[in-house]
Amino acid sequence: MPFKNKNVLITGGSRGIGKAIAVRLAAEGANIAIAAKTTEPHPKLDGTIYTAAEEIKAAGAGIVLPLQADIRFEESIEEAVKTTVEKLGGIDILINNASAISLTPTEQTEAKRWDLMHGINVRGSFLMAKACIPHLKKSHNPHILNLSPPINMDPRWFAPHLAYTMSKYGMSMVVLGLAEELKPHRIAANALWPKTTIATAAVENLLGGDFLIQRSRTPEIVADAAFYILQKPSFECTGNFFIDEEVLKAAGITEFSKYAVNPHQKLMNDLFI
Repeated sequence: MPFKNKNVLITGGSRGIGKAIAVRLAAEGANIAIAAKTTEPHPKLDGTIYTAAEEIKAAGAGIVLPLQADIRFEESIEEAVKTTVEKLGGIDILINNASAISLTPTEQTEAKRWDLMHGINVRGSFLMAKACIPHLKKSHNPHILNLSPPINMDPRWFAPHLAYTMSKYGMSMVVLGLAEELKPHRIAANALWPKTTIATAAVENLLGGDFLIQRSRTPEIVADAAFYILQKPSFECTGNFFIDEEVLKAAGITEFSKYAVNPHQKLMNDLFI
């Protein structure tokens, strides 16, 4: 069990990909802290930090910490990191999963939506990493993993949704910079992105409803890819922009039908792929 007694802090871990990664690592014995905003049930969003914690605990986690946090605010980040260190004894892995999305052209992008995406995706990921670095320096195999895409400067990725692309590429630039900056401390910084759309609340509510869900894979494929990435030696596996399917193929996995929501439908490529 490569993650037994490892301390993992995941942002946005109450549902979707974040929760799936938490459950996967919990099954390997990790201690999990999930930092997210949802404490009360939402009509369109399944689960809270408390229901997620129950699932994570049932998967086999040693300790589970549900932390109410809003990573747009530095004091909320610092409190989440402080509590994680106090309760778990340190931080070995940071997963920046929390993200906001709005696929709008420039004229339809409200300032508050711009602020939300950049506040969570870029600022939140940067400040969360900053707060965790002193603790990651003490870890035996420390990793930072951002759920963000490979950077591609082709204008076609910018034109349809400029604000969102800038925010996600901002997360990826955090990876690019930290990977080089943290090499002397042997702290890995990598990115992970799905090849296909993933069946999450954001896909269902904001992008394509059931039509797109039926052409998506489950969050478990991303969680399995994270499982393989995060056990690699941090001093030699850093600065990568991983795609989930490619990670699993490299691990010898060739059968992917189990991840399909509907194996009879053609899969839809995710954004930036």
